[in-house]
Amino acid sequence: MPVSIICVGKLREKYFSDAADEYLKRLKRIMPVSVIELPDEPEPAQPSDKLNEAVMKREGEKILQKIGQQDYVIAMCIDGKQFESPELAKKLSGLFTQGRSHITFVIGGSLGLHPDVVRRADERMSMSKMTFPHQLARVMLLEQLFRAAKINAGERYHK
Repeated sequence: MPVSIICVGKLREKYFSDAADEYLKRLKRIMPVSVIELPDEPEPAQPSDKLNEAVMKREGEKILQKIGQQDYVIAMCIDGKQFESPELAKKLSGLFTQGRSHITFVIGGSLGLHPDVVRRADERMSMSKMTFPHQLARVMLLEQLFRAAKINAGERYHK
């Protein structure tokens, strides 16, 4: 029951990469997880809807190449479903029980996810109605996956 997180862009600030590394280290003790980091496309100097769409399309193509045919894909989107931590744990447990052998979470770049990626997703999930930088979203997702894994393992977690 491996989990992958496909992310666009590097964690540039040390505090984000330190936090992500710490949660990844903790999570790997409980559940197989990998992070696939894809390079972000340079944003246009003179942004327009058409140029932004082109950037998101190129990033989306790279994302779709990394998704397996049988993967259960959860796209991180602001308009996605919000879960409380125990609900996320139950959701993951249910997917594994249903025989979903690989779950892939997708975090887009600073412009978001291309509609092709969202269409490929089996569902959309949101951390909040607020917008967060994609670097912070990765840390938050890793923390919530760690919390969900602890819940599913019957271990104590802090509320």
